[in-house]
Amino acid sequence: MNRQRIIIDTDPGVDDAAAILMALASPELEVLGISVVGGNVPLQATLANACKILALAGHPEVPVYAGAPGPLVRQQVYGKYAAIGAFSDALLPPTGLRPASEHAVDFIIRSARAAITEPITICAIGPLTNIALALVQHPDVANGIARIVAMGGAFTALGHRTPWAEFNVYADPHAAEIVHGAGIEVVAMPLDVTFQALFTAEHIAGFRNTGGAVGRALADLLTTYDRSDIARFGRPGGPIHDAMTIAWLLQPELFEGSPAAIGVQVTGQTAGYSYADYHGKTERAARATIIESVDEAGFIALLSQRLSRYGRADEVAREAGG
Repeated sequence: MNRQRIIIDTDPGVDDAAAILMALASPELEVLGISVVGGNVPLQATLANACKILALAGHPEVPVYAGAPGPLVRQQVYGKYAAIGAFSDALLPPTGLRPASEHAVDFIIRSARAAITEPITICAIGPLTNIALALVQHPDVANGIARIVAMGGAFTALGHRTPWAEFNVYADPHAAEIVHGAGIEVVAMPLDVTFQALFTAEHIAGFRNTGGAVGRALADLLTTYDRSDIARFGRPGGPIHDAMTIAWLLQPELFEGSPAAIGVQVTGQTAGYSYADYHGKTERAARATIIESVDEAGFIALLSQRLSRYGRADEVAREAGG
């Protein structure tokens, strides 16, 4: 099997946990490392959460790297569920796993430079600070990145952290503008598409019933706060935004999108606002594909199937133990 080599740049985060667990359960992907940024919660909490997720998944060999604690320019903001902070031991078991000594930005630079002949993919599911810092320090890093699959932005859906902005972009709009201006292919998963796939209580119960210890832990995380918004979505359930980046790598046929250039407003009242140029009205080349629709049932089935692999692994381990 020709595995896709990926870096997951993340600020865990419940949705991030689902994406990481999905990736680690997918033999089609080789996770080179987890680069961590401050975002949903402060950096020390996102680091602790990343280590717990890897330990829970049974993949302590995947390195975790500490990156930027906050945005390039703007004042720090945190996610809607920042009160969760570091996942408690009641939600995810404690672990002795600790981050590597290398900085996340240096890890991205080193990995991309070593991948010139076989570029890697970065799954960006947090603020884009780490990636922007790598590109600003060493622009040649872009040559070793095949694409960035990013959960971020909002076009037709407008915002959720503010009326005009999606959180990952709002948290560091300057970084997002740098990344979108770097000439790298970007596959963008905005709120427009992540809002189309809603996980109900029944789906989450399925994670709990079939996913073993991992599925139970993820179900606990997903139900810690009410993720539904019937007034906005028009039906029960809530999105698991970040997992769509992994799903696109595994089954891109589940998605449809259009080429465009993406820009980000970096100052003023609407800082963090993302705009899409579909018709060449700006000077920026259309290096992005903005995903506009998803096969909801197919995406939910894919995530559920990957999580169920943890449950089957638990059963095999129990049988082997006697």
